[in-house]
Amino acid sequence: MATQLIVDGKPFLMLSGELHNSSSSSLEYMQPIWPRLAAMGLNSVVTPLSWELIEPTEGSFDFTLVDGLLKQARDAHQRVVFLWLASWKNGMSSYAPVWVKRDTRRFPRVVLHGSEVEVLSPAGAATQEADARAFAALMHHIKDVDSQNHTVVMMQVENEVGILGDSRDHSDAADKAFASPVPEELTGYLKAHRDALYPDLRALWEANGAKTAGAWAEVFGSTARANEVFMAWRYARFIHAVAARGKAAYNIPMYVNTWLAEGNAQPGDYPSGCPEPWVVDVWKAAGQALDFYAPDLYASNFVEWCKRYHRDGNPLYMPETNGGPAGAANIFYAVGEEAAMGFSPFAIDAQREDKGELTASYKAIANLAPPLLEHQASGDVHGFLLDKNQPSADFNLGGYAVHVALDEIFGHHAESGFGLIMATGKDEFLGVGKGFRVSFKALAPGGLQVGIATEDEGTFDDGKWVPGRRLNGDENDQGKAWRFDSWQLKTEKATLYRFE
Repeated sequence: MATQLIVDGKPFLMLSGELHNSSSSSLEYMQPIWPRLAAMGLNSVVTPLSWELIEPTEGSFDFTLVDGLLKQARDAHQRVVFLWLASWKNGMSSYAPVWVKRDTRRFPRVVLHGSEVEVLSPAGAATQEADARAFAALMHHIKDVDSQNHTVVMMQVENEVGILGDSRDHSDAADKAFASPVPEELTGYLKAHRDALYPDLRALWEANGAKTAGAWAEVFGSTARANEVFMAWRYARFIHAVAARGKAAYNIPMYVNTWLAEGNAQPGDYPSGCPEPWVVDVWKAAGQALDFYAPDLYASNFVEWCKRYHRDGNPLYMPETNGGPAGAANIFYAVGEEAAMGFSPFAIDAQREDKGELTASYKAIANLAPPLLEHQASGDVHGFLLDKNQPSADFNLGGYAVHVALDEIFGHHAESGFGLIMATGKDEFLGVGKGFRVSFKALAPGGLQVGIATEDEGTFDDGKWVPGRRLNGDENDQGKAWRFDSWQLKTEKATLYRFE
């Protein structure tokens, strides 16, 4: 079963884009951007909202920008996900107010290689309180002005947190905490969830004896990975506390995003403590205020990272990813195979799509969103990405073994293909994409062969299927395959028949 975002009582699939970091700091700058985003097929926008602009003077809150952005979004018929850029953004602390930055005693900094750096420490109790107070004030205001409209559908709390330049904070407070016993909340979670832990975390814990008591180095070892677990706990406790205060004011979904560790990168090359897949369990043990953990997915091995995050009750949502041709293809795998709640290319306000690939994908998916969301929930939809390295995909669907492969006809071989297929009735399938062909075999015994009875292009009008051309001949390889050629993105419906 899929986890879905419910808005106004109905499942909502976010076809989104994230703005550049500074775009939404000016209402005048944003005014002409909203119509462009709507024309691209977006139904929601992920937009930064910084602490420095909300509370420029301690205790004095200014929500003029918030109100203006909400009005602009409503006028453009867009939903909003706000990114709370506060104590951290990309491992740094540049979005905190100046009054926080100036006071290094009250709001302590991280220490790396013996020197204080301009990064707020998660050990700072006053920092946590100030951040949480501001976030709660923001959520109170959003509830007051938006709880009837539901323009704001989710909140991201901080952005890509973690230590850069070393695997952990070495301030006096952090060193003292590292030498102290691992909290029972974490060791108890590890013990209770041992069989379901992410394999890397379980292996690290068991390699050090699977202890349920002891200092951090005793329980997890004296390695960069152990330091990463420690920092994950520190950041998670801080951000759960901030999120909890916000949820107490206005309870809508909240999540944390992740700067992914690629290749042989070590903690500190990427933000150490960020909710990488192998420490998501640590974040879960730290509190209940955050609803899920999301990848900022720019990596080439898109499918693998999707699978790492869509697990153990953690739904897939992509607050940042590639746009253009790559995003136009990747979204079909994400929403089809991994039941993603949403997809959001970064810098959407600066996208330069000469061929409009992402727009075409968004509009195709929006057109079939009602049946797609229905079949996400029931689990009878599959998405796929095909290329020379992965030229085919196989799955069972609707009583058939389904084989999807790169399209080929008359000597033309598709270089790549993508799409999704769902079973919409007995012997009936709906598909969208391009560059692939589909064949079927009956799963039931009896030796009957399977043929394609009909293949129709079409579209949906207010949820009702409206057929277009009946495809035959070259368009289905003389009845041999359900084809989606590589020239254009198409939505089609196919029916099957069986014969001896």
